[in-house]
Amino acid sequence: MGTTGKPGRGRAGDAYRRVIGLTGPLLPCVSFLGRLPTATIQFGSVLLVARTHGSLTTAGLTGGALALGEVVCGPLVGRLADRHGQRTVVLAFSLVNAVAVAVLVAGALAGLPAPALVLLGAVAGATVPLVGPLARARLVALARRSGASEATVGAALSFESTLDELSFVLGPALVGLAAVLAHPAYAMAAAAALVATCGTAFALHPTSHATTPAGEHPGRPADPPVHARVEAVPPGSPSSVPGVTGPLRTRPPRPPMPPGVPGLFAALALQGAVFGACQAGITAFTGRLGQADQAGLVYAAMGVMSAVAGLAMAAVPERVGARTRWRLATGAALALSLPLLGARGLPALYAVVTVLGVAYAPHLITVFGLLERAVAPSRLAETMGVATSALVGGQALAVAVTGRLAETHGPTPAFAVASAAAGLTFVLALTVRPATYAGDPGNALHARVPDTPPAARDRRRD
Repeated sequence: MGTTGKPGRGRAGDAYRRVIGLTGPLLPCVSFLGRLPTATIQFGSVLLVARTHGSLTTAGLTGGALALGEVVCGPLVGRLADRHGQRTVVLAFSLVNAVAVAVLVAGALAGLPAPALVLLGAVAGATVPLVGPLARARLVALARRSGASEATVGAALSFESTLDELSFVLGPALVGLAAVLAHPAYAMAAAAALVATCGTAFALHPTSHATTPAGEHPGRPADPPVHARVEAVPPGSPSSVPGVTGPLRTRPPRPPMPPGVPGLFAALALQGAVFGACQAGITAFTGRLGQADQAGLVYAAMGVMSAVAGLAMAAVPERVGARTRWRLATGAALALSLPLLGARGLPALYAVVTVLGVAYAPHLITVFGLLERAVAPSRLAETMGVATSALVGGQALAVAVTGRLAETHGPTPAFAVASAAAGLTFVLALTVRPATYAGDPGNALHARVPDTPPAARDRRRD
């Protein structure tokens, strides 16, 4: 993503070295392990309740309640992190979520009735600490504070999306392995332990200062942070609070979301719908072949290819602008999803789904990059939370709808929904024009570096 003339592999390697230099090697490790429980408990809760209660309906309701809790409360967690800093918020939610998951496991093993399990599932979902989205916001804040180039910011987003992909491949695989070898409760208990330990480590890592609000940095004056400006009342002047004089800091109103941002959220919801419809279609396809145990492996192959494509995004030349990348990724997803409708046999399904994975991570990375450039820094964590909720919500809704279609009519209708959602995403990429947040030119932390070099912008207006 640079203009140095290096080969793509060399550019990518340099970019990722700069990203690791911003955080040190420990933070990526704890953030990956801290987000792994999120990928584990969704599938794990379904397998756990199915095993303990023998009811797929109760299992589905519990898993659905967990997903709904995460979708509804995810933006709230992000907003709290913007307002109070990640350290306090992630620490509190990590510990509460560990307890909530442990109680869900205990309740399932104790044979609690379905309504109680649904409630416990909702609480477990609502308390997810969102380590993945907040790690993305933290890394971007570190890059902006250091004055890093747009290429480094893009590499940071690629790196974080790759960690997300790997966690969502590894998490369900570990749950499935535990279910085969012993019991899903072991995987859920491990998830509770991981979120307590690694979520805490992520919260307390020294880089958490990058998202700490003004006045909360110990040992130094309260400077205007990345995400807010504060006004101080001069000493001796009356404050706006009766009976109080002297310095008083007030928080300015939150800036509104720019007009193009809802379109980006819609694109992520549709991407989630593609995931969910493919998941339902793959499950039905392998089931009809009498090889239902292959469904997870097929889906994992798509995830691995997506992760590889995400890492390779750092090698894309900078002259290829973000909106152009968005159109290319969504167009590729549409074109590569169509062969699903004609796949026959397991080898063909593996081939088509694996190739389709090439388009997923580039799309997610590009949309997250457009969101980061569009919103004010004071709403970055909240934006990442809403984005994740849109993705998870779209997937959960698509699984619920296309799962029934696939069960009744086979995998083709589910794959058709996936292609239709990919087509709508492509339409959004062609029509939505997200703006770039400029902020206060006097504060470099607010400024956004142009997406393309001046010469390229003169030649091409994407």
